[in-house]
Amino acid sequence: MQDALKFWNSAAEKYAKSPISDMDSYEYTLGRTKSYLREGDHVLEVGCGTGSTALLLADNVAHITANDLSGNMIAIAKRKAQEQDIANVDFVASDMFDPSIGKDTYDVVLALNLIHLLEDTPAVMKRFGALVKPGGYFISKTVCKPGKGLPFKFRMMLWALPLMQMFGMAPFVKFMEITELESHITKAGFKILETGNHPVAPPSRYVVAKRLA
Repeated sequence: MQDALKFWNSAAEKYAKSPISDMDSYEYTLGRTKSYLREGDHVLEVGCGTGSTALLLADNVAHITANDLSGNMIAIAKRKAQEQDIANVDFVASDMFDPSIGKDTYDVVLALNLIHLLEDTPAVMKRFGALVKPGGYFISKTVCKPGKGLPFKFRMMLWALPLMQMFGMAPFVKFMEITELESHITKAGFKILETGNHPVAPPSRYVVAKRLA
């Protein structure tokens, strides 16, 4: 299987040009996320891709640190920030375990369309728990294990995924049950406040959780 850094660096330009597959779901969860943000917040978005969501949220907070493993993704994000004249977002090319993004804790940490792409979920959630201030929010959106009524296109993708991964055409992906995902979140020291599937099939689980003291 192709390593994650190589895959996402090679996919960056195509990813940046790809339209959002379900705009209604994206706009709904973007709006819900904004409702938890305050003007003075310092926010971390882990796995920001090419920065579109961070830039859309920038007006709602004091500052956003947005990181991604892929330097090519971050280069595109920086270019977009410059074109849009947005100065309160810092884009950083780094692994989520890099100490440079963990020297402080944050009012809100975002992990949008990310957790299903990471291998060690308990370690990942422990890291998120360490990054959020007590009383702060962890907001995630994660594609979970599909149930009945799965679209044909997605069924075909699941069938082809192992072969695509073997030839470096797809990254690591792990689809958890929703209950498993939420168990990992609560075990990391969070209380879940809001959930929903946006879209419903395959379920992209939106979770808002508060860091306990």
